[in-house]
Amino acid sequence: MLRNRMSRLSVCEVSTFRWSFEEDVLHYRSQGFEAMGVWRYKLSEFGEEKAVDFLQEQGMRVSSLHWAGGFTGSDGRTYNESMHDAFEAIEQAAALNAGCLVILTGSRGGHTKKHSRRMLRDALTQLSEAAAACKIQLAIEPMHVGCAYDFTFLTELPDTLDLIAELNKPNLGIVLDCYHMAHDPNILHWIPSLIDSIRLVQMGDAKGVPAGEQNRCLLGDGTLPLSDIVRVLEQCGYTGDYEIELQGEEVEHLDYEDALDHSAKAIHGWMTVDA
Repeated sequence: MLRNRMSRLSVCEVSTFRWSFEEDVLHYRSQGFEAMGVWRYKLSEFGEEKAVDFLQEQGMRVSSLHWAGGFTGSDGRTYNESMHDAFEAIEQAAALNAGCLVILTGSRGGHTKKHSRRMLRDALTQLSEAAAACKIQLAIEPMHVGCAYDFTFLTELPDTLDLIAELNKPNLGIVLDCYHMAHDPNILHWIPSLIDSIRLVQMGDAKGVPAGEQNRCLLGDGTLPLSDIVRVLEQCGYTGDYEIELQGEEVEHLDYEDALDHSAKAIHGWMTVDA
């Protein structure tokens, strides 16, 4: 059972900012992780073709590819430029056999909410078709309103679920990032209705409500009900990955290997609790 639980744990590369792609793979593997969330920045630095071969050699699975989006132009790119990048990301995700491609919408910027949603719907309609041809899942990530501005205008689970239901694409789901969504006091009640839409669960904890840059703490050291979330997810039949994401002032000074070991042990403990 321990091996089975470990096979569902993953590490997002933003957690180990100072390590290179090669160091990430080797260190994660040496600590028993069998999957990782690939950051496109590090992938580009290392080289995509070389990365595909290296991951296969090391027996490392890709739980997710981060990220594509920005369709509203909030990051300085045009809609067409963001779409071109997203199509490229789908091809990369296919080459890596990634579990999903994470999607961040971009902020509303100067657009109305209605226009922003229309641009997003148009983008996701096209991208879901391209992703389906490559057998890739797209996972929209809503973020807490306190730190979402530069990344996405989706800050609530109901809005995100409504969008997915409206588009009705079988390869379109969500990332449930606990750092962003577990501040909602109703999160445990939401999980049963979310379960069929969840493509990835990201594990993050916090000592306070997000305000500005993300500031995650070690798993279990914060105030979020992570053990209850994992328990309910398991009860509801979630069989996907739990991807560890650590970033911010609380953790940036820590030894990466110690932080990852702490994280793995915490999640193992929560998965072991009787459902």
